[in-house]
Formats: sequence, structure tokens, C-alpha cells
Amino acid sequence: MESLASLLHLMPETFWMIVKVLIVFLGPLTLAALLTWAERRGSAMIQDRIGPNRALLFGRWRLLGLPQLVADGIKFFLKEDLVPADASPMLFWLAPVMAFVPAVLGFAVIPFGRSFIQAGHTYHLSLLDPGNGMGMLYPLAVGAVAVYGILTAAWSSNNKWAILGGMRSGAQMVSYEIAMGLAVVAVFMRVGGYDPQQIIAAQRGVWFVLPQILGFLVFSVCMFAETNRLPFDFAEGESEIVAGFHTEYGSMKFALLQLSEYLHLVTAAALIVTLYFGGWRIPWLAEPPVLMSVAAFAVKLLFFCWVFIWVRWTIPRFRFDQLMFLGWKVMLPLSLGNLLLQAWLMRGGG
Repeated sequence: MESLASLLHLMPETFWMIVKVLIVFLGPLTLAALLTWAERRGSAMIQDRIGPNRALLFGRWRLLGLPQLVADGIKFFLKEDLVPADASPMLFWLAPVMAFVPAVLGFAVIPFGRSFIQAGHTYHLSLLDPGNGMGMLYPLAVGAVAVYGILTAAWSSNNKWAILGGMRSGAQMVSYEIAMGLAVVAVFMRVGGYDPQQIIAAQRGVWFVLPQILGFLVFSVCMFAETNRLPFDFAEGESEIVAGFHTEYGSMKFALLQLSEYLHLVTAAALIVTLYFGGWRIPWLAEPPVLMSVAAFAVKLLFFCWVFIWVRWTIPRFRFDQLMFLGWKVMLPLSLGNLLLQAWLMRGGG
């Protein structure tokens, strides 16, 4: 591990930044693509089906259906790209980018491994310096902007089903953002700041999932709503509004919208790991080696990505009035109660 640190120290600062950019952007993008395969194989396993297994690699190897990723990519690039006659062309083209860019940027401040010092220089395993003042406010703010991409896609399509999906998504975001924010504020209050490194350092003994179990449950439920995943996928709702906000989309624009959903899923899982499960920390090691810390973060991240898939294919979709009831009359009071409880505990229980 010291040899790795020495090698990194020899890298120019610009090259080190390029390496981090590739890891932070290509890593979640690759994982998002793999999650589309895991979603299909996982749903098949849960429903006692086979799942994708027809596409072959070089006409020979099935590889558990993994070549289907290549086939889908080629299909998206080669499909005819249609724009509805009554759509707003510029906004119709811009909407997938508006949804995709915030999803890609959301991971930038998440520490995916332990920072280390070599020759007096500190190397952070996150794209942005965690102590730059934004901290964990950054991914929460960037994630909230993604709803504009959905609303723009819905409005520009000039399709009643798309507009219904977009309005549902907007109402859903408003309903769950407040409860999610209060749950995170309880963590910030306990740590005394919103630097992700401070949050991870504060979980050296006990992960926050234990002392803040209520906040963890509220935050996790809100993350399902924020990512438009079942049982809260009202933005799409294929059994009700065709395909919702992306009804009129095809080709690579549709692929960008789908990748955005999975990138938000990856970021949501990373936030849960960082806020409540110690980030890259390993319970029995005070300061794990750098590569081991990266592996620990990756294992936790993959586990919660699988939880999102597991829940989607286990719990049916709620009605929209049930979604609103849960957000305003259950999640919000619970989140506020958790905030007051944490404040009371910090004062020594009164």
C-alpha cells in the first residue's frame, strides 16, 4: 500500500485529478449500465423466470446475459431518433441532458475511500475536496435539480400522459424533499458540520444507522421517492400513463433518461452508505488500508443498489393519494420527531 501511495505522489496534480474524474464519472456510469442487467436478472430470479440470456458474445458465450448490455447499447445508437411533430424541439432535445448531468455530478463529493497523506500532501478519494464548504449539501442540491429534466421532458413532449407523469414527479419531489432534508439535518447536527469526512470520522465507533435508526428509515424511504423507484414510480407508471414523462422518447435520448434513473440510484445508495453506514469504514479496523477502504465502500454501495432492485420487484406501486399521505402525514412528522429526539439526546436527555 505504501508503494501505491508513492506511485500516486509521483503523479502530477493534473494527472491525479484526471484519474479521479475518470473514476467518479466512469465508475457510476459503468455501474448504472450493469444495474440495468442486474435489474432484469434480479427480477427474473424473484419472479422465477430466466431473464435475458439470448444475446451472445462473439456468437458463442452467453455469460449470464451480460452481452445484452452490448446489444442494448448498439440498439439505442442505431434506432431512428423521432421528434413528435407538436413537440418543442429544442426543449425535447435538452431535457435528457438536464436529467443526465445532475445525475452524473451528484457523486462528485462522495468519498469512495480513505484519504491519505504522502510527503506532506493530502490525497482525497473524491472528485471535489470534501472540506470545500459545500460538503454533503452539494449532492442533495444537485439531486433536487434533476426534477427539472423530468418536467422539461414532460412539457416539451406535448403529450397528456407525459405531462401527467411530470406533474406527479414534481409533486412527489416537493412532498419528500422536506422529510429527507430534516433527516439529514439530524446527522449534520450530531456531527457539527456537513463535511462528508467529518461524518465518516464520527462513525468510527458506531455507525449512525444505530443511534439514528428512525432517520435512516425516513431517509431511505425518501430516496425511493427521489429516484422515482417502485413503490413510488409515479413519474412513469406504465400501467396507468403509458410510460409517463418519457412516453415520446426513443433512441439515445431515452437511454440518457434511463441511465439518469440508475445514476440517481447509485448516488442515493452512496448517500445512505456515507450518512448511516460509515462510508468506507470497516468496523474492526480503525484506519483500513486505502484499497481495502475502497473495497469496503464498493461492497456497501453494491448491497444498497441491490436493495433498490429488490424492493422494486417485491412491493407493488401505491396509489397517488397514498404517496401524498405517506409523505406529508407520516414521513414529515417522523423526520421532525427524529430531529427533536436527536437534539434532546445531545443535551443529555434533558
